[in-house]
Amino acid sequence: MDQPRAGFDLLMPDDPVAAIVLVLAGGKPESRARSRPWQLSNLRMRPFTRRLAKQGRSRSIAVAQLRYRMRGWNGVEQSPVADGLWALQQLREHFGSAPVVVLGHSMGGRTAAHLAARPEVLGVVALAPWWPEQEGRAFRTGQQLLVLHGAADRWTDPEESARQVRLAAEHGVAARWRAMPGGHFMLRSPRLWQREAVRTAISWADPSQRRMAPNAGQEN
Repeated sequence: MDQPRAGFDLLMPDDPVAAIVLVLAGGKPESRARSRPWQLSNLRMRPFTRRLAKQGRSRSIAVAQLRYRMRGWNGVEQSPVADGLWALQQLREHFGSAPVVVLGHSMGGRTAAHLAARPEVLGVVALAPWWPEQEGRAFRTGQQLLVLHGAADRWTDPEESARQVRLAAEHGVAARWRAMPGGHFMLRSPRLWQREAVRTAISWADPSQRRMAPNAGQEN
């Protein structure tokens, strides 16, 4: 059997690329099953990707939705982090030093935190992130961070993600946390999730608006 390979769908703007939003799906704590485009975790992020591309098209923002090699985090292997680093390298080869905003759900939010060490990453929008190991410490001073988390989430812990946002803010990250309706899979008020996540990611990536957020902390 062929070894699985990571890939991404790339949606281009009208003009030369000035910035990129990288979209990361969720997954499983442990699984070496091959990731497929039709799996729910990948399909769940398609509306975000489409909306990002629509709003970014006139702003020179490209959008890439990553497809992992495998569905799982897989302990110390951190399988999706390797895929994310590969994607950033590919994007750098195509678009040079264009800055990147990472938008990730669940395991994708955890992966995004681990990618935050890369200098091209301006910020992270994390949706119901799975942050079991103080991922708030992964962000750099001056970076942007927005966490949207369903108040009724029973898969990942909204209180823990709020703690990690406070931890990041204490280390100079422009970090915000917002309670959202519903649970982990963003089925309640999906357009609200999409609107808030996409608006934020686009505003950070937009070369005409790029600036540091003036506030930090927790929103209720």
